[in-house]
Amino acid sequence: MNSIALKTFVGLRQTSSDAPHFAAQPRLPPSHRKLRIVAGKFSPKLQGRNLRVAVVGGGPAGGAAAEALAKGGVETFLIERKLDNCKPCGGAIPLCMVGEFDLPLDIIDRRVTKMKMISPSNVAVDIGRTLKPHEYIGMVRREVLDAYLRERAKENGASVINGLFMKMDIPKDNNSPYVLHYSSYDNKIGGAGEKRTLEVDAVIGADGANSRVAKSIDAGEYEYAIAFQERVKIPDDKMAYYEDLAEMYVGDDVSPDFYGWVFPKCDHVAVGTGTVTHKGDIKKFQLATRKRAEDKILGGKIIRVEAHPIPEHPRPRRLLGRVALVGDAAGYVTKCSGEGIYFAAKSGRMCAEAIVEGSENGKRMVEEGDLRKYLEKWDKTYWPTYKVLDVLQKVFYRSNPAREAFVEMCADEYVQKMTFDSYLYKTVVPGNPLEDLKLAINTIGSLVRASAIRREMNKLNV
Repeated sequence: MNSIALKTFVGLRQTSSDAPHFAAQPRLPPSHRKLRIVAGKFSPKLQGRNLRVAVVGGGPAGGAAAEALAKGGVETFLIERKLDNCKPCGGAIPLCMVGEFDLPLDIIDRRVTKMKMISPSNVAVDIGRTLKPHEYIGMVRREVLDAYLRERAKENGASVINGLFMKMDIPKDNNSPYVLHYSSYDNKIGGAGEKRTLEVDAVIGADGANSRVAKSIDAGEYEYAIAFQERVKIPDDKMAYYEDLAEMYVGDDVSPDFYGWVFPKCDHVAVGTGTVTHKGDIKKFQLATRKRAEDKILGGKIIRVEAHPIPEHPRPRRLLGRVALVGDAAGYVTKCSGEGIYFAAKSGRMCAEAIVEGSENGKRMVEEGDLRKYLEKWDKTYWPTYKVLDVLQKVFYRSNPAREAFVEMCADEYVQKMTFDSYLYKTVVPGNPLEDLKLAINTIGSLVRASAIRREMNKLNV
């Protein structure tokens, strides 16, 4: 799978490694030369103050961005309306995120080392045999993770504002400030917020799928899924079953284009599903997911119901002037798996680091070229991952027979190793050529069988 030739992908640029400076390069006609914006090392030095940056949104993207900015000498403002936000989210994070973002182990509710992939006909495949003793998938609650990252940003010097971003005035030149309008809820209990403004030199939009920052720069729309999740408190004996186990259900009953899940949390499980194509039927799909897991969550009590949009691909525009989008606001959620937490935090940090570098630790004004370095690095690093998962979703989520083939394929130990290595460490892992060939043959066989099954089912329905 990892040898698939990757050509195009909506919203991301394919880039290649820069050639060494001494390599001879053919001269292109003026009409074909690429326009490249020079980074801001020639930007004016700031007098009597440091660079000011507003981060709008306090999730993993915003928290990670604010921390990196504050550590880098930038005067940082983090604006978040819901400081106790419980975003509907499966809550899975890869192992590399724990070390890379120095997360304390006590914010991780569960360490999942086993997964069950369950087909439309309820054939269950156990996944996790290839994991090493120290490897696991972390399960977190967003209200805990988000609060921790925001607090750490605050400890490093960021100002956290409990406020609702409303709109932004765009400057008419390269050195004038952006003026942010927001409703402040600091020290308020209920009622309308107090209208305030904030002048900054750059803005990072980390305000989710319905990003107002994205609207302010006319970033364009994208297709989105609806995620629906219920937190279910189940009896202790049933909770023991999910101690280190997560379940994923596929089938037209739980979602026509995604999957249903049961993920363990601290003292409950999260049961949910999602869809792009049939949003009006989301509650029906949720009911089917609960039905499929019925025996294992019997006697459970729903303690919270959550729903939220999830972007399906990057926005047409992710940068304009000194404003950049990160996380869900930029559209960084993977197809097939629906993962977004790690990519949100990583994009936030990358963007912040580009600003710190371009501003020489907050001493100079930044330009669009400085922020564009973040996009170039992001696309070069993660574009293959997004494309591979996009292809997988198109191939295996299109029908129940194809999903049966997908679950059958997941039983292969080589597939499990490649999948977990790629997921846990966020790289598209190069495969063994012989094993890749075997996998290709087995995959074709599974899809042929799936196609035959589908034809027979269609005959029965005539």
